[in-house]
Amino acid sequence: MVATVNQMSFIVLAFGVVSFLLGVIGENKKPVAGKPVPNGDGVSVTCQYPSDPTVVLGFLSAAFLIASTLVGYLSLFYPYNGKLVPQGTLLKHTSFTVFFNIALFTAGLAAMFILWPTITEYMHLTRNVHRDVNYECPTAKTGLLGGGAFLSLDSSLFWLVALMLAGNAREDYFEQEGNKRESNDEIDVSA
Repeated sequence: MVATVNQMSFIVLAFGVVSFLLGVIGENKKPVAGKPVPNGDGVSVTCQYPSDPTVVLGFLSAAFLIASTLVGYLSLFYPYNGKLVPQGTLLKHTSFTVFFNIALFTAGLAAMFILWPTITEYMHLTRNVHRDVNYECPTAKTGLLGGGAFLSLDSSLFWLVALMLAGNAREDYFEQEGNKRESNDEIDVSA
């Protein structure tokens, strides 16, 4: 199957939107705190948290972010119509390079903001026995998962901008290659 720029753009955007939605829903479903239940020994408590899908939604959001990033990266250097453009040629275009680096940076930042509270929440849920009777049973920091969701959406949009700029760089490259061939043909004819 031969992919087109429009198909790749749609895939990048779809994965980014799904990552965003899962992250926002996960943030909204996260409980404020757990309930400390004293154990019979009098020196420890067990934290009971209401069941919520935050951890699952956080990991799914991260997975869709990774998928969006991989497809975004690969779509930039994909040989559309069987025509490959050297990476060095694309990276010579300043605007492409700037948006490519911004897309990579926001993807990494989004992954950090999504995975940090997700892993923290997972650790709170699995390590729920504490030797402090006054332990308050916190949850992961509020707002990080939602912020990561917005960064995930931003990242997919930056991949789209980079893909458009890569298309412009491709056109310039093939135009220059066509001009070189025409000038070589003229030289051969005159010889």
